[in-house]
Amino acid sequence: MSAPKVQLLLTGNELMTGDIVDSNSAMMAQVLKELGLEINRKVTIADDLALLVSEITYMASTSDILIINGGLGPTVDDLTAQALSLAIGEELSQHPQALAHLTLWCQQRGTELNAPNLKQAILPAGCQIIANRSGSAVGFSVRYKECDIYCTPGVPHELKNMLREQIMPAIAEYLPSNLTTDVTRLQVFGLGESSLQKAINEQLPNWPAEIELGFRAGMPLLEIKLTTNTKQGLALKPLWQKKLTKVLGEHLIAEIQGKPKTLAEHLLNQLQQNKVKVTTAESCTGGLIASKLTEISGSSLCFEAGYVTYSNEIKTAMLDVPASLFEQDGAVSEAVVIAMAKGALLKSKADLAIAVSGIAGPNGGSENKPVGTVWLAWGSIDNIKTQCLLLPYNRHQFQQFVAAIGLDLLRRYLLNVEATPNYVIERAFPLQ
Repeated sequence: MSAPKVQLLLTGNELMTGDIVDSNSAMMAQVLKELGLEINRKVTIADDLALLVSEITYMASTSDILIINGGLGPTVDDLTAQALSLAIGEELSQHPQALAHLTLWCQQRGTELNAPNLKQAILPAGCQIIANRSGSAVGFSVRYKECDIYCTPGVPHELKNMLREQIMPAIAEYLPSNLTTDVTRLQVFGLGESSLQKAINEQLPNWPAEIELGFRAGMPLLEIKLTTNTKQGLALKPLWQKKLTKVLGEHLIAEIQGKPKTLAEHLLNQLQQNKVKVTTAESCTGGLIASKLTEISGSSLCFEAGYVTYSNEIKTAMLDVPASLFEQDGAVSEAVVIAMAKGALLKSKADLAIAVSGIAGPNGGSENKPVGTVWLAWGSIDNIKTQCLLLPYNRHQFQQFVAAIGLDLLRRYLLNVEATPNYVIERAFPLQ
């Protein structure tokens, strides 16, 4: 037996005009996911009685569970109860339980139970009340044909309480016994979504349907989700997660447990485990790598010093970069970043360094070194590695990517990964 089909109907002129931002549907999706359920269809419409009746009629005929959010208040534009009564062919009447709730609610606040408030007790005949422990409007539910319909208030905390305390337990009773939801989340860096999907298609062509793959692009980490909703899928997951891990290789940062960690947090953990200290020598990133490390409590155990050497003169004065290198190779060159890294190591007495020099743009590029070019050097005083990349993004995104790559290169170094990474940054991700 498959999972029930869930649809969501949001109502309110404010949602349509943008006066209110819809956060309720995201919250409902997260809560439903805990039961292994996903929203198959979501519709937002204005406070229009004919539209509401039409949409409720259609959605109830095409779903197993319909959650209607909003339209339960005391004003003339709160139309959910009236629309539902027309859609299911039940008369409106005063519900004694809803009236008792309203009476108590008004008494506790010393207010009069007036006619507008009484409107919230006029509900479709035969409906079941969903208690509201903080607001005036009760929720209610009906069974119409083969669909369970839940009507909920638009106030977020009232909705959340109803979902957690009453609606989800009611839904859980009707779920197939073979449903069991398990979600594994993996952090990946340096692979784009399409490149990763291509690799999975080629290397794991028989990926089982019982394990759903999901991708969430972010800056700088890509998140992969492996979701199972059945016992069969749960049994298959360990084997296929192992196969996926092999495909990801050293691009896999970690399996997420609780709150996701940043690249800087992962690096600091490794630095602490290896009992080594790091220093940074930055030009194009303006101290961003050092900032990402030092914003974490306890970083002083592993972070020794950071040097922001923007001009050529300061690179020479602070890090002893030979002035001749700028004439021979230019500031954005392998020779200069090696000298920056060695200079930072000698000055700070740290064990490891990361040095970066690049052209952040939008000006300053040339035919040989276009905007987005960056040289990186990292390692210990007797083992400096280098890489040149072209990251053709705007200035802010360029700096973010360079900083993230610098952190990842040190992470790989501490893991003794010999192969030089082939970073695939396919597009500028939204910043987190």
